[in-house]
Amino acid sequence: MHHLSVMRRLTTAVAATSAAIAVVFAAPAVADPQPQTVDIAAAVAQLRTTVADNPAALAALDKLTEDGTVEVALPAQPFQIPATSDIGQNGGGPGVYGSGIALDLDGFRFGFFGGPGTLSPNQNGAKLEVMWLNLSNGQSGTAVLSEHQDVPVDTTIRTAALNPGGGLIVAAVYGTLWHRWSVPVDEQHPDGYAYQLGTIQQPSFGAVTG
Repeated sequence: MHHLSVMRRLTTAVAATSAAIAVVFAAPAVADPQPQTVDIAAAVAQLRTTVADNPAALAALDKLTEDGTVEVALPAQPFQIPATSDIGQNGGGPGVYGSGIALDLDGFRFGFFGGPGTLSPNQNGAKLEVMWLNLSNGQSGTAVLSEHQDVPVDTTIRTAALNPGGGLIVAAVYGTLWHRWSVPVDEQHPDGYAYQLGTIQQPSFGAVTG
């Protein structure tokens, strides 16, 4: 399996997730790779064929109506098109929610970060999912994002390790996700948290390398 070159420097400890995000956004390229571009409409059309028997995935793709192209940012791996949600990033109403991301923490994974408050460690009743297609080798699949530790530095929720193979991969994250805020303990908040469910209205779409 070909991993993301910049991510090889990341520790495999989940507690270092925040540091991993910082590397993703800030690390300079060690080489000068040739830019690659992906036609969004064509990529979405190909994704549609791979999830033809998945009504939820097809409904998510219906909302990706972006035209044009996106440039694959090597070696950084955040998705180029963020998600929008009914609660947005401030929890007060619809808006930009967060973004998918490709990580290499003890294996290639898709993840998601953003949204209001912090991620709830209990995601019962929610389901955040990624659909992906490797344009280079034809492999495709879907996976649920469910791995998250209840520690302040863990700012993402992730899939289990995947093996999409090397090459250019397009992916979209969609579904629902629980967030929480610290509040005074009372009858309504016996654990000291208030919870809110975010529902993605437009998936986060990205083109990354494996």
